[in-house]
Amino acid sequence: MPVVPMQQILRDAFDKRYGVGAFNIVDWVTMDAVLAAAAGTRSPVIVQVSVKTVKVMGAKLIQVMFAEMAGRTPVPATLHLDHCPDRQVIEDCIAAGWNSVLFDASKLTYEENLAQTKEVVALAHRHGVAVEGELEAVKGVEDGVGSEDQGAVVPLDKAVAFIRATGIDSFAPAIGTAHGVYKGTPKINFDRVSEIVAAEPIPLVVHGGTGLSEETFHELIRRGAPKVNVSTQLKIVLADSYRTYLEEKPKEYDPLKLLGAAKKNLVAQVIYFMKVFGSEGKAA
Repeated sequence: MPVVPMQQILRDAFDKRYGVGAFNIVDWVTMDAVLAAAAGTRSPVIVQVSVKTVKVMGAKLIQVMFAEMAGRTPVPATLHLDHCPDRQVIEDCIAAGWNSVLFDASKLTYEENLAQTKEVVALAHRHGVAVEGELEAVKGVEDGVGSEDQGAVVPLDKAVAFIRATGIDSFAPAIGTAHGVYKGTPKINFDRVSEIVAAEPIPLVVHGGTGLSEETFHELIRRGAPKVNVSTQLKIVLADSYRTYLEEKPKEYDPLKLLGAAKKNLVAQVIYFMKVFGSEGKAA
């Protein structure tokens, strides 16, 4: 199936209240595993990439690799740039033909965030690219972006005004989730999701999916947050797969077998999340 716009994937998931995983990839193995899991479960999928990975691999190489792999995968797939405060990187990804970007201006003042996000949306929409917006910094550092402090929660009326004025396609609110591995049980503000969606019916985004319970996922998705980001757990599976394989086969020197073992474990992990999110069988 051809690559599809982010708007198409999120709108169907939002309207029907199922979740779509946005899985951070770091190379062709992780991208291949995510797309294979999507094909195996008939799930729409978001292939998500950090700024750090873009700077290592290049925006165009990632786009070409994605277009080739996704073109062979019989489910809707879209390519998204994760937390990006750097407008040059965003412009590079838009020019390279990506489908969606998260402009993370959460470190700026409300007024400056609003002004710059409007500019990013205007540019992106001229190229058919979706924009995810963010007002409050999500706690935790992921691939060199973020901090250990969660940004102050913006009042509901200002959050809604931001969504309407900027024209963003999805919104990532601070609801108590965090990047990385949780050090305790997170306190999730489910009501904030419901309040934002009731005031402005826009797909919301769950950042920090690693470590949340199945019940938490279900409740957030039900209330209107269909995009669920998963990054740390895939990194853990990837690293553990390499480590375990090499420990068990110290005399094995076939890289393709090593990569194949890692892919197998990654596919199983992604399939688990897709079933939990309820995207299995939702591919058109």
